[in-house]
Amino acid sequence: MAATAVLSYFGPHFAVISSVSTDRTTYEALHHWAFSAGIALAALLTLGAVLSAAATVRGAGGLMAAAFLSFALVFCALVQAAFWRAHSPTQVEDAVLDAYDRAYERALRSVSGSGRQELVAIQDTFRCCGKRSPLGLLEGSEAGLCQGEEAARQDCLQGIQSFLRAQGNVVSTLIGLGLAFTVALTDTRGPHPQGPGDPQGSPCTGTREEQAWA
Repeated sequence: MAATAVLSYFGPHFAVISSVSTDRTTYEALHHWAFSAGIALAALLTLGAVLSAAATVRGAGGLMAAAFLSFALVFCALVQAAFWRAHSPTQVEDAVLDAYDRAYERALRSVSGSGRQELVAIQDTFRCCGKRSPLGLLEGSEAGLCQGEEAARQDCLQGIQSFLRAQGNVVSTLIGLGLAFTVALTDTRGPHPQGPGDPQGSPCTGTREEQAWA
């Protein structure tokens, strides 16, 4: 999970979009939030695993309680993330496409060429070029952005959408695995209080059967 957060934050595809977002855009906010949430969840899972292992070795109930608290926090955070993925599945995609649209418009209006350099960096990273019309054609100044071999690349809107949907599937899988892991770990390591019908008695007096024979 931590590796996914780091790759999402420092990976070339997300980093190039972040570099062209000069102001505090929606994408920037989501970018930082996803990285912070991923690192925090990974830290809580690691802490819970360490505390659980230490509690098992030492037989310390306090450490086990702290481990359960860590896993409970992770579970609640993953439930919130799953709800967000189900409720707003295209929020990240829309934010990235908006950032690309702004870079694309700056490139069309740029005179110095700096705006086009930003756009070229995005297109080279995603291996795409421009935004084609429904007829698949580029008109006017837009045609100058895709020349030679670049003109044969896929439309950038489609390329970005395909990449983000693949990343979204990975995130959804990690969320599902995290929920299953925390539930299974809590169930297997959780305390099992004795009920009134439990055959076990006090550790000092033995079981009920032994007391009856005595």
